[in-house]
Amino acid sequence: MYPRTVIAIALTGVLFPATAADWYDAMKETTAHADFRLRYESVDQDNALKDADALTLRTLVGITTGSYNGFSLTTEIEDVRIAFGQGDYSVPPANYKSGEYSVIADPETTELHQGFVQFKQDGFTVKAGRQIIALDGHRFVGHVGWRQDWQTFDAVTAKYSEENWSVFYGFIGQRNRIFAEDGDLDSKDHLFNGTYNSSIGKFTAYAYLLEVDNDTDNGLDTYGISYSGSMATDSVKWLYSGEYATQSSDSGESSYDADYLKLEGGAVVSGITGKVTYEVLGSDDGGYGFATPLATLHKFNGWTDQFLTTPAQGLEDLVFSLSGKLGGGAWTLAYHDFEADKASAEISDLGSEFNAQYVTKVAEHFSLGVKYASYSAGDINVDTDKLWVWIGTKF
Repeated sequence: MYPRTVIAIALTGVLFPATAADWYDAMKETTAHADFRLRYESVDQDNALKDADALTLRTLVGITTGSYNGFSLTTEIEDVRIAFGQGDYSVPPANYKSGEYSVIADPETTELHQGFVQFKQDGFTVKAGRQIIALDGHRFVGHVGWRQDWQTFDAVTAKYSEENWSVFYGFIGQRNRIFAEDGDLDSKDHLFNGTYNSSIGKFTAYAYLLEVDNDTDNGLDTYGISYSGSMATDSVKWLYSGEYATQSSDSGESSYDADYLKLEGGAVVSGITGKVTYEVLGSDDGGYGFATPLATLHKFNGWTDQFLTTPAQGLEDLVFSLSGKLGGGAWTLAYHDFEADKASAEISDLGSEFNAQYVTKVAEHFSLGVKYASYSAGDINVDTDKLWVWIGTKF
């Protein structure tokens, strides 16, 4: 639906009168871009599955036209391939060595990554077509850019921005998830988001009304507010933020309600940032866990991805993190302590996890990274270790 819409809207450009100079300027401003990432990932789990490893190459090439009467067109193609035959891993939903090896969610695929028409003028931006949408630091809506096949959306979005505030609306007709076309879902999602930057910090309010377009009545409605700010003294920059959301889930046969809470405090001293984060994805009496199906989930609750789906008992995540600069690169350390929000006799301790990462520049135009995550199981899941090494470049 949406790729055809993009073409149709692009053709309407002939309706606007233009001089040869107008067209020449638009063509002259057209740019091409490319992005390459070669990554090795290994997964070792304490279960019956074989250890997994994958060496995959992500290639993205695209073109963005210059602007004509405020209109421009962006097209990008994404390709993911196993490199040098190094790929023993499973990819859901059951499309590659399923059930034999541990999961590495990087399927081989070639597909349209983005393809949209944009109109931009005087702080107003409209996009129609396949596109990236990233809101709220990706906690509720994101592109899952950590995976090789990114998440995009077939959508129409509109944003209006002034100096201190902005409002956003988006309608999503299809979720193009990270499992290639096998995992895509038709939907009828409405996204509302507004922000205001004041002298004391940033305020955000949002409503995300999600519905998978199938034969059953379903809905996932989330309403929330957040605040983040900072304060600097002579030697310390203090960081603080808070967020609360409430969610209703209706599957047609059952309904649930759950809350979300995040509190964070930190400080920057001599270039080192330390933070303590307390995040709760609540439970409805142990029967349902707060859900964020459009999020960049890998960014939250530990890099081993144990909690891509929130347990029915909910999740409390207490995080201690440190980050800074070293040797021309950036390092990050984090420790997670997981507990159930609604503990039972069988499930209370949800384990703990250690994360470490270092990313730097090499040969000026290349980025090199190494990342490690180790999860120690509690009352659910299994011990899991993951390692990543990657090199990338873009131009």
